[in-house]
Amino acid sequence: MIREPNQARFPAEHFINREISLLKFQRRVLAQAADERVPLLERLRFLCIVSSNLDEFFEIRVAGLKEQIKLGSTAAGADGLPPGEIYQRVAEEAHEMVAEQYALLNDTILPALEKEGIVILRRSRWTEPQQAWVKEYFQREVMPLLTPIGLDPAHPFPRVLNKSLNFAVELDGLDAFGRNSGAAIVQAPRALPRVIQLPKDISGLDHCFVFLSSMLHAHVGDLFEGMNVLGCYQFRVTRNSDLFVDEEETKNLHAALQGELPQRHFGDAVRLEVADNCSEVMAEFLLQQFGLARADLFRVHGLVNLVRLMRVPDWVDRPDLKYPAFRPGRPKSLERRHDIFQVMRQQDVLLHHPFQSFAPVIDLLNYAADDPQVVAIKMTVYRTGSESVLMEALLRAARKGKEVTVVVELMARFDEEANLSIAARLEEAGAHVVYGVFGYKTHAKMLLILRREASGEGRPTQFRRYVHLGTGNYHPRTSGMYTDFGLLTANDEIGADVHEVFKQLTGLGRAGELKHIWQAPFTLHSKLIAAIQAEADAARTGRKGRIIAKMNSLLEPQIVSALYEASEAGVEIDLIVRGVCALRPGVPGLSDNIRVRSVVGRFLEHSRIFYFYADGAERTYLSSADWMERNVFRRIEVCFPVLDDRLKRRVMKEGLRPYLHDNAQAWTMDANGNYSRPPNRRTRSVAQESLLLDLGASA
Repeated sequence: MIREPNQARFPAEHFINREISLLKFQRRVLAQAADERVPLLERLRFLCIVSSNLDEFFEIRVAGLKEQIKLGSTAAGADGLPPGEIYQRVAEEAHEMVAEQYALLNDTILPALEKEGIVILRRSRWTEPQQAWVKEYFQREVMPLLTPIGLDPAHPFPRVLNKSLNFAVELDGLDAFGRNSGAAIVQAPRALPRVIQLPKDISGLDHCFVFLSSMLHAHVGDLFEGMNVLGCYQFRVTRNSDLFVDEEETKNLHAALQGELPQRHFGDAVRLEVADNCSEVMAEFLLQQFGLARADLFRVHGLVNLVRLMRVPDWVDRPDLKYPAFRPGRPKSLERRHDIFQVMRQQDVLLHHPFQSFAPVIDLLNYAADDPQVVAIKMTVYRTGSESVLMEALLRAARKGKEVTVVVELMARFDEEANLSIAARLEEAGAHVVYGVFGYKTHAKMLLILRREASGEGRPTQFRRYVHLGTGNYHPRTSGMYTDFGLLTANDEIGADVHEVFKQLTGLGRAGELKHIWQAPFTLHSKLIAAIQAEADAARTGRKGRIIAKMNSLLEPQIVSALYEASEAGVEIDLIVRGVCALRPGVPGLSDNIRVRSVVGRFLEHSRIFYFYADGAERTYLSSADWMERNVFRRIEVCFPVLDDRLKRRVMKEGLRPYLHDNAQAWTMDANGNYSRPPNRRTRSVAQESLLLDLGASA
């Protein structure tokens, strides 16, 4: 087992807490929903993204805090805050944010949508024809699926699925058996849509919607004939969704995970959301049923699950209210030639998604699957989607008799079920499926193709390796939504490095030395520290020291400490950190030379880029890893160099410089962990928009 080294060399007050920093990021996403410059339907989408992000925050981060508190733990991280204090601060911040979120929805976004003819119709506004349509729909589509459960000794409180829609009903009167429990629970089946579009001839609008919850509220009395409905309140419980698989006891990860997955839906409750009309008596009753405290109760003014509104922008055909459509560009080298292997032999190819298409990666795998000269394909799968075209290519290659090896990460959070399905299909086709190294998530993004090629007239054939390495997942859908870099190369030494990493993942033995790649959990951390210290050494002797790094999260205490020391030595450091950042920039005498910014825009910033001046060598790396403890110590990650000077300049021009100059979607962080946007400038510089233009993407 790889052990983590000692923690930070600086006191706790120099570090920002992870959970608090993560909620600051959610506020930056919420600000996109409030920004009038963002198209209206995209603002609604951002509002839903905040809800989805908060769901995961409670399922994982808050659930973890609650577990620590329950166990009596007072252990603190580098920030020095014990779990109880973190939870208290997080709960306060989350309540404030959710209140702002619903106020923005009800007071701004929904009225603005209505002005555009896109209406979410409340019950109080239904006309008689609309009421009749709703009643007929409810009787036909909803009523047959509902199973109301009266609460009495024979019917205890039901098991409520994680994040499911439910209704608590207060009743008065006696039923057919003379019972009067006073309460019932109605669970909305997952098969039912939560948002229903009214026909145009009924609504008079092209886009008019009603909530399933409104339908049920209107007709809940039909479920309890002869009784009086005193109140009907929608509620939703969020549960601990982190899977636990005991490393010491588990002999078969595949089987253990299959057994654990069903329990995810019924973990310990961590949050209760109720409609704001819920009575105090019912709210207290529900809290008791789920073992929650008042701080865990969220009263919301509207739908208890705003994620359900995410589909509305897709249903509404209003391009004027969405981001302009675009067509990703392609590198000129791949446009001119159809033989991708020939192109890779002649030069490395850099892909910048989503501004450039992900299609070359799909093409490469398709060519490899069908090319008789390709004898083996190896690939890592973290998240790819259960119906991925990449998986179809791997299946085809395996059926054609090629040696196909796929390292499937079964513990990719919330993708476990899809990855189990992928693994089963690949094994049935004859592929070798392995699950990496138990205890270490395989997060590296690697594709290795072995091709038999002629080496010259009269000479025997030889094997040549073709490689794709990326900062993002092999997921065609998210490649159009996340910013990532991918490198296509036939470089012999990088190919040998990738081969060595695959050998570790599939076999046994000591880790071999790699020529170019920095690999977690072995060398990545030490190489990063050494590169930072080299810049500090240069600055101390009067030479130029410069670091620019772009990532999703910065948390690892020793790396933060090394950056502080480099700043003290005079190194100029720019950090572009999308989400969580534990480092405090701009602290006098500590981090005067460090600037931190976060860019939140149309696309999710996902690429990891590390630039070190290195006495003019300008070493530039792309990576699957953030600067977090889990990435450098508990995951298998790769950090790979961009060796071609032309491509280095592209990484700087496209991946770093535009983000340092962005004055519209960038947020600057202060020493207290707060973020602010730069003042409005006459000339706006928007990194993502300029990249859409510069890389030839067009509508």
